[in-house]
Amino acid sequence: DTSVIAQLGWPDMRLPLLYAMSWPNRVKMPYSRLDLVQLGQLTFRAPDREKYPCMDLAYAAGRRGGSMTAVLNAANEAAVELFRMEKIHYLEIPRVIEGVMGRHEKDHVAMPSLEDILAVDEEARRLAPEVVAGLATRVTMK
Repeated sequence: DTSVIAQLGWPDMRLPLLYAMSWPNRVKMPYSRLDLVQLGQLTFRAPDREKYPCMDLAYAAGRRGGSMTAVLNAANEAAVELFRMEKIHYLEIPRVIEGVMGRHEKDHVAMPSLEDILAVDEEARRLAPEVVAGLATRVTMK
């Protein structure tokens, strides 16, 4: 019927973080509800793929399907942890994810079992530091 159903909220991470910490319960918060009348208008733009390169990696993993989405998730978590430990620059996170996904391609499983998913998750996490070591150019930490 071409209709669109949307869940709308403030454009920040307060609500997703709150859900993550309180699920399955809902917690009352002291900030006001989104008032569409007061807001007046909504503006939509195409995402900036250069500014957010991980989005294309997520779409690619989704299109590939199978074990690749588990690899994307594990590589992302591993890369973020390497960033938190100050072993890589924030801007290197997508390069690490892309490298791990590329290495996984030869081992891709189209219809993974739970055991397959756990194995590729472990392997992706193991590969992330290797990918960092193999980066031809590095972003300097300041």
